[in-house]
Amino acid sequence: MIQRTLDGNPYFAEKKFPKVNFTGNKRKVVDWIFENMPGGGKTFFDAFSGGCSVSYEAKKRGYKVITNDVLKINQLIAKSFIENKNVRLSEDDCDVIFSGRPVKGFMFKNYSNVLFYPEECMQLDQCRRNVEKLKGPTKKAMALVLLRRAMIRKMPYSRFNIRWSKVDQLRDEEFSYAHYGRKRAYHNETIEEHFRGNLKNYNDAVFDNGEDNKSYCSDVFALLPKITADIIYLDPPYPGTMNDYHSFYGVLDEYVKSRKIRPFGNNFTGREPTLMLFEKMFSGLKNFKHCLLSYNNNSYPSKEVMLTMMRKRAKSVRVVERKMNYQITGKREKNTNREYIFIIKI
Repeated sequence: MIQRTLDGNPYFAEKKFPKVNFTGNKRKVVDWIFENMPGGGKTFFDAFSGGCSVSYEAKKRGYKVITNDVLKINQLIAKSFIENKNVRLSEDDCDVIFSGRPVKGFMFKNYSNVLFYPEECMQLDQCRRNVEKLKGPTKKAMALVLLRRAMIRKMPYSRFNIRWSKVDQLRDEEFSYAHYGRKRAYHNETIEEHFRGNLKNYNDAVFDNGEDNKSYCSDVFALLPKITADIIYLDPPYPGTMNDYHSFYGVLDEYVKSRKIRPFGNNFTGREPTLMLFEKMFSGLKNFKHCLLSYNNNSYPSKEVMLTMMRKRAKSVRVVERKMNYQITGKREKNTNREYIFIIKI
């Protein structure tokens, strides 16, 4: 028997979103977010979908889900788990991906002894070439998302802006154990071991919620006028915090595209343009009935300034908050962090 939400939507409670390791993801607070979701909605637009934990929960709860993210690799996560209804990778597909010999391609030429050891870069180049042998865009997306997982598991702190000397140091298991009390052996598992080790969980996460869900890779301001939904969820990079997502994950887009890319615009990293970007975003919400915005107390501008901007254009605004422990290396006084949700009726 299918469970149902209070709105009567089907609820696929047994489905579990796999680990993707994305800085700023809302996996720990996703239930809290949906506890504060306005009722009656059928369509859900996640405009900064990132690692897709919120979009996946919306899919589980029976919404028709639309996602967007400026990073191509994040759109491929959405294609794999939000759009995808029934396509999975087989062991034969894995054999294709890891067939042949390592090659000296884009990763070898640009990231040997920068992010990975040369032989690892060559295997990544081999896999990238072989992904194109798979049938259909969804299988290719799932393969690239699993390769993303392997790359991140080999990277200390799960982001790609760590200098090579530190990467090399922390991948020395004896050094890591002596200085940090753990060997981090997973950094030295092979790309294939990580890929195959996550295959079942990624395949198991695929399901059909009865809706034709859609993913985009676009600048949010270009897409807003083109999308209509009952609820829009906004989780932009938190200004004033550690939020340079191009430096964190841009190399993954380069891997997908096999070329260097420029940092994207409208990325909320600078304080000066942030007010203008929020004003522009709040003025573009006329196609939606409700908006939920995630934010925190360390962000710029302040909660009070945000409320002032929202109230100029909303029928009503309320805020809920809770303690939040952000798992970012070097972060101090974690108990002072507060996570906000602005709940806006448009």
